[in-house]
Amino acid sequence: MNPQVLEQMLNPAALQALAPLLALCGGALLLLLADILPGLSKLRSPLFLATIAVAGWFAWGNLSAPAGGHIFGSFQHSPALSNWTLIFLASALIGWAVAQCYYQHEEANFLAEHDVLILVATAGMVLMAGSGDLLTFFVGLETLSVPLYTLSGFRRAQRESVEAGLKYFILGAFAAGMFLYGAALVYAATGTLSIEGMRAANAALSSPLALAGFALIAASLFFKISVFPFHLWVPDVYQGAPTPVTAFMATGTKAAAFAFLLSLMGTSAGGSKPLLPESAALVFAWIAVITMGVGNLGALVQSDLKRMLAYSGIAHAGTMLLAIASGWHDTQPGGAQNAILYYMGAYVFTAGGAFGLIAWLESEGAPVTMDSIKGLAQRRPLIAAALALFMLSLGGMPPLGGFWGKYLVFSCAVRADMIPLAVIGVLMSVIALGYYLRVIINMYMQPSASTSQHPLAARTGSLLAVGVCSVMVLVLGLMPRWFLDLIG
Repeated sequence: MNPQVLEQMLNPAALQALAPLLALCGGALLLLLADILPGLSKLRSPLFLATIAVAGWFAWGNLSAPAGGHIFGSFQHSPALSNWTLIFLASALIGWAVAQCYYQHEEANFLAEHDVLILVATAGMVLMAGSGDLLTFFVGLETLSVPLYTLSGFRRAQRESVEAGLKYFILGAFAAGMFLYGAALVYAATGTLSIEGMRAANAALSSPLALAGFALIAASLFFKISVFPFHLWVPDVYQGAPTPVTAFMATGTKAAAFAFLLSLMGTSAGGSKPLLPESAALVFAWIAVITMGVGNLGALVQSDLKRMLAYSGIAHAGTMLLAIASGWHDTQPGGAQNAILYYMGAYVFTAGGAFGLIAWLESEGAPVTMDSIKGLAQRRPLIAAALALFMLSLGGMPPLGGFWGKYLVFSCAVRADMIPLAVIGVLMSVIALGYYLRVIINMYMQPSASTSQHPLAARTGSLLAVGVCSVMVLVLGLMPRWFLDLIG
């Protein structure tokens, strides 16, 4: 290794910035060792929890650390990165907790790999969010994607799971190819892969070569956040993947891609110069509106709850993309970043809790559908109440966390003088209530399709995850100032 690179990595400021990432990688290695060494397999859960706790402690400590680039600018630390890291860790912890006792009919020998893959994917998210150049981002992207391909097909005995992993892998490979081709075009136009270097190459950014490269990079990111027209893989993959993996993938992956998109498009706090011309804002805005329409209309006709939440996730991605588009003209510095951070924080707990309940209900042996939840309030009143809470939050009903997230996003659009698009977004949110309220109506106002009641599996992890998610949805709704102060 080059001595200069080693000196940059061993710099105290760099070690502090990289501490959460190093903690996740170290924890993954310790988990592998615990699985290999005889008699240490029982330490798997404590090691996972300790890794998340240590990484979270470092990320919390970095909230007050000064922003700056490390390792020759390839990794950019900022308070926003620490906020994103905490969101990633929350997503990983929810997915892991829901997975406890979920794989009862799978081979126990592979459960250690499941936990390791979650930690490695989380490390990839941190690397994506902190990337200072396109090459570092691609390394983080593949560090996230490869474990998710494996986790999607983790239930090897089920055809749907294997099919989900294969679909995600094939389409993900195309998205990775688009990113690399786009990065090559940008490098040919600007002579650099560094984001700050691109901003310095002002004239080259408007060249057709650079614009074509940015278009391909944006398409690759749109695949990860599942916006139109790169959303078609989402319902099939979410439905076929194990539900804990779906919970992790639906929340963390979106957060990581949005974190880098904010940095790339220059809409983060600090007033960085956008890499794309102002005309791109309107393109992004219309893609966001179309995505909201496709997601909400697709969710209206779904009977399977996982597919419904998949289409719902597409609509939520469109809502957050509207905040990105507003960032070009937002009169409040960092408004788009704060709106997406808040929205994503609320969405992690809301969607994570909803998928956790679905995983719990799946222990009755059948997929969770609109018909199977009829009369659920009589059979499982607490589960029905929690699921109703999450549906109302996803629909943006006050006083829950989802309401404030949508309020902040549409406020960004209004400040950016995109009032017609903001109105369309609000109307799309009203349409979304159609399928969210349908879930509640089936649980509380429809008779049960079956008189027999199967016992639910004892899943302490799911119970704790759903409980924490319910509390956080209420806290974010009733005390939004607390989280807004946290994200600056």
